Amino acid sequence: MSKRSIHGSRVLITGASSGIGRALALELARQGAKLVLNARRLDRLDELAAEIATLGTEAAPLAGDVTLAGVRHAALEAAQARFGGLDALVNNAGIGAWGRFEEAAPDRLRRIMEVNFFATVEMTREALPMLRRGRDPIVVNVASILGHRAIPRSSEYCASKFAVRGFSESLRAELAGQGIGVLVVSPGTTESEFVAGLIERKSEMAWPEQPAVPAAVVAAQTVRAMRLGLREIIPNRRGRLLIWLNRLAPRWVDRWMERYG
Repeated sequence: MSKRSIHGSRVLITGASSGIGRALALELARQGAKLVLNARRLDRLDELAAEIATLGTEAAPLAGDVTLAGVRHAALEAAQARFGGLDALVNNAGIGAWGRFEEAAPDRLRRIMEVNFFATVEMTREALPMLRRGRDPIVVNVASILGHRAIPRSSEYCASKFAVRGFSESLRAELAGQGIGVLVVSPGTTESEFVAGLIERKSEMAWPEQPAVPAAVVAAQTVRAMRLGLREIIPNRRGRLLIWLNRLAPRWVDRWMERYG
């Protein structure tokens, strides 16, 4: 039996204009959620809000950089003003880069951590008072299988996702007594605009091309996990295999990774 009802819930999603964020918004809308949509591209958000309206529910688009305190505050204000509060926060905004660590300037790490980690942490901090007043509240943090096992040429991104998982585990224990759930979503390769949006690409990825999981599949599994009160999901079979191998034979996985260093 479901532990949480999605219908009528009030949800704030960051990084909602494309990929997993957009698919999540549509899946939640189909199940009757009311949405605040944040991303940097207002035209994309307006298009998404219009599509959501055809599904019989409401969406409030709010464009802006989630690393800015004013944008985070405005998104939370929109949830309060439009829907009377907040029941779920989905921290999905993320960026990445490709290239060896020694070839990168320090700014690359700082930019990635600002979006992937610090924005997640601060949005959560600022949303907690509203979530405490919400119905079956939950924080959903989108991490990555690369937050379980890092790969070469993506050190900053991997570090940021390890940080998201560590923060989430600690937060889950702290909030358990307050009735606020914490779900970590750790996707693998997903159909999205992530590669096109890399902030820096100093080399081609050495990996063989991997089949991508549709964003809609990740979204459907995420919403199901929200309903059931799960702690973490890994919506990618290859990702689950990588994590399993890394636990059983870490030295073998290390040698495999060295081929692509």
